[in-house]
Amino acid sequence: MLDRRSFLAAGGAAAALAALGLPQEALAANGLQLSQPTPFSFDALIAQAKSLAAKPYAAAAPLAPEVLDRIDYDAHGKIKFDPANALFRDGPGAFPVTFFHLGRFFQTPVRMHVLENTDGDAFSREVLYSPTYFSMPPDSPARALPPGAGFAGFRLQESRLGDQSKLDWQKNDWVAFLGASYFRAIGELYQYGLSARGLALDVAVPDKPEEFPTFTRFYFETPTANNTTSMTVYALLEGPSVTGVFKFIMQRGKAVIMDIDARMFLRRDVSRLGLVPLTSMYWYSETIKPTAIDWRPEVHDSDGLAIWNGAGERIWRPLNNPTQTRASAFADTKPRGFGLLQRDRAFDHYQDGVNYEKRPSLWIEPLGDWGEGSVQLIEIPTDDEIHDNIVAFWVPKADAKAGASYSLQYRLHWTDQEPFPSPLARCVATRIGRGGQPGQPRPQGVRKFMVEFIGQPLQAVPFGVKPEVMLTAARGKFSYVFAEAVPNGVPGHWRAQFDFTPEGNEPIDMRMYMKNGDQTLTETWLYQYQPG
Repeated sequence: MLDRRSFLAAGGAAAALAALGLPQEALAANGLQLSQPTPFSFDALIAQAKSLAAKPYAAAAPLAPEVLDRIDYDAHGKIKFDPANALFRDGPGAFPVTFFHLGRFFQTPVRMHVLENTDGDAFSREVLYSPTYFSMPPDSPARALPPGAGFAGFRLQESRLGDQSKLDWQKNDWVAFLGASYFRAIGELYQYGLSARGLALDVAVPDKPEEFPTFTRFYFETPTANNTTSMTVYALLEGPSVTGVFKFIMQRGKAVIMDIDARMFLRRDVSRLGLVPLTSMYWYSETIKPTAIDWRPEVHDSDGLAIWNGAGERIWRPLNNPTQTRASAFADTKPRGFGLLQRDRAFDHYQDGVNYEKRPSLWIEPLGDWGEGSVQLIEIPTDDEIHDNIVAFWVPKADAKAGASYSLQYRLHWTDQEPFPSPLARCVATRIGRGGQPGQPRPQGVRKFMVEFIGQPLQAVPFGVKPEVMLTAARGKFSYVFAEAVPNGVPGHWRAQFDFTPEGNEPIDMRMYMKNGDQTLTETWLYQYQPG
């Protein structure tokens, strides 16, 4: 996994420039050097990826490792892209593009290109790397890299139009692509958090290392003069087992919305093909916190996996930090959506200035029929907040064999809450403690669960009526089961309480919801409990 803290931390003649419609004086002003133009189309890029998949993988020639290794965390942090050199600094469009520098942790050169249309024909010109684009110390090891070395990734800066953004575009960005096929966006609360990826291959497959394919080329479509809300970017994905092409249409509004058209071609068999993967961090929450592990009450970028399945059921699966890597699969047909969410928005629950309460939720909306498969959740042990240990993705039912191809369209919603809220009450907390009753002997091995829900259906429960708690588990037995209103005066805030006596030592899947007569009141709570 990538270290999250590391993250949070001329080419042509005047005639060629004129042919592309790129103002020569504008390019000179921002100092960018561009290659000669070559024809471009999305279909041609797809054909190229398909052709590459039929050939053995050939990694890009590595740059001098003795130079890149010297650009460590500290040295990399001192290298800043000069916004005066930003692509589209003066337009057209609203969002200038800046670039990340290569370094020890980002050694794969990524090629950046700008696209222009002339008389219906599209052309591509590479933005050629130069150390002059960056401010860096005089003794920075980066100065030893050759011209044209490439970049590590890019950012989309906030709007340069003062009446459109409350943030200074030269200091703030809203999308960032950096490392392998990872990318992030801020949500409605102006905070980065979890990541998305182009593809996840063989995550948590025994005796098989995970593969990280890489976006090796990006193409930035020159916006039209009146386009002040979106950016379109194309990407080529390459790896030992796969090639692919992605088209991103990224909208900057109250939230960040990305429409993605992805085409992928397998070079060889893949044991676990993770499409539209999300990657996040969950260390601990109110559910389980080891004694004195940290001074903060909770530390996580996401606290649960939400699923809206093809049958219409709404599911909430609280995240775990397990003692060993676990994989869970939720079979489905034609899923309506799923995502890793941060539902807990109270600062007092974190007490940390890094704004965990503002981390975005990320929801995947399928566009079209995804057929049969499963939403899969991988939970990896962690003892710190610097590691992304949660991965969720869609896995098609059919085996992923060499020669297979995939075409997938979907929309990513980087938001505060779910973009399509359920009419049912939603789960807002899961708490676990010793079973039994105060003042009486506590039975060994019994755990008490307090699962909180809030929402209009619970608010509408008639006075004097208590919802019925519907519980099932793969093994074990329930006792002392009832529902009660949380005594905080908040309408529609209820909790289901029950004791659970497990059987065996293997993880146990549990399911619960509340109802009143024939009326379902809450979404379905799923939990994987580890006895002991």
